[in-house]
Amino acid sequence: MRRFRRGVLAGALFSLLVGAFAAGEPSAPQRWLAPAPRLADGRFVNPVGPIGHGPLGVRLPFMLRRIRASFDLRPGAPRIDRTDGAFFRGPGESPRVTWIGHATVLVEMDGVRFLTDPIWSQTASPLSFAGPPRLAPPGLALDALPPIDFVVVSHNHYDHLDLSSLTALAERDPLTWFIVPLANGELLRDAGITRVIELDWTGTTRIGDVVVHCLPVQHWSKRTLLDDDRALWSSWAVTGPTRRFYFGGDTGYFEGFREIGESLGPFDLAALPIGAYAPREMMAASHMNPEEAWQAALDVRAAAVLGVHFGTFDLSDEASDEPPRRFRERAREGGREGDAWVFSIGESRRF
Repeated sequence: MRRFRRGVLAGALFSLLVGAFAAGEPSAPQRWLAPAPRLADGRFVNPVGPIGHGPLGVRLPFMLRRIRASFDLRPGAPRIDRTDGAFFRGPGESPRVTWIGHATVLVEMDGVRFLTDPIWSQTASPLSFAGPPRLAPPGLALDALPPIDFVVVSHNHYDHLDLSSLTALAERDPLTWFIVPLANGELLRDAGITRVIELDWTGTTRIGDVVVHCLPVQHWSKRTLLDDDRALWSSWAVTGPTRRFYFGGDTGYFEGFREIGESLGPFDLAALPIGAYAPREMMAASHMNPEEAWQAALDVRAAAVLGVHFGTFDLSDEASDEPPRRFRERAREGGREGDAWVFSIGESRRF
């Protein structure tokens, strides 16, 4: 009975996250690289207008499959190369990137260390006992992290904005900054996190020798029953004297990637989402498939691209090991297989 209740709760939570439509009239098309547009009621909207999530006949069976997945874990999670963090306590080999799991990466470059969308929780939900379950442990324990200069958060969905992880990071190091898109700061401040910076698309802030850029993506936000698109979503670029890094957050494929590449590229490394794309009738507008992720890497002019957002949580219908296979195949077709990086969880590499 407990497992059944867990599944029902997981389905309800997932329905809450992906079952809503952004209402309102579309805004006029505009360039993506501009402050985020808003509807008359204050909600944020993509420049192409509100995006949908498929018909009820697709969404309802999907929810039922997610309920089952919450207590019937599927195989195919990425290989684990878990580290104890000892090499972070040495002299270091910057620039370097480490995949912790899902969309969480640790980046060291130009004298700073930062995390993207940190999540160490066992479920991608507000409840510890229900919701999309973690299929593989984090590649590095939170307590084993080196000092973190700043954290960037792409949007407020539970698999990207994990309050328990953020508060733990803030308690662990009171000097860490937390950089979020507009209207996400209150959530962190209410949890006791004080060093918060909120940015609109095209906004920037400087930390040490790097500049952090808040940039557009095509996505949406929702955390409760009544807050559809009240908080902004974003991607991030970090540019320094010797390296340029881009983090795609969570997004459908969109024309703004080209504008980002023209304005801030080329990038030495991009971390782009390659999973959570099936069924396409639901996901196409807000989640790239692996082929689209590779095209996005070309658009932003990335020398190398790390595939993330797959295999860690059971979020969608594709097999856990399908995204990296398709991602590498598309890169191979373009003669750049070596530039498509697929890590084991916990793996590090210089860039």
